[in-house]
Amino acid sequence: MEVISFVALAAGLIIGLGALGACIGIGIMGSKYLESAARQPELMNELQTKMFLLAGLIDAAFIIGTGIALWFATANPFLAQIANLPK
Repeated sequence: MEVISFVALAAGLIIGLGALGACIGIGIMGSKYLESAARQPELMNELQTKMFLLAGLIDAAFIIGTGIALWFATANPFLAQIANLPK
């Protein structure tokens, strides 16, 4: 079944690219936080709160993508459509 192999490939791409994007996003955000905290130390607490909020949102997007990819890998809805096709 080609569909199973394509779904496995797609799940790997979703998880891999999602992790890469989340890591790059959090890295850039952390570096910008350190730059802005060095420029204006009096705003450090406010910036830290916003940084952690955004880090949680970035991680949430990655975890949602991982959940969808694992759902397709374990309970594949596309296999039911293929089983109903005439041969």
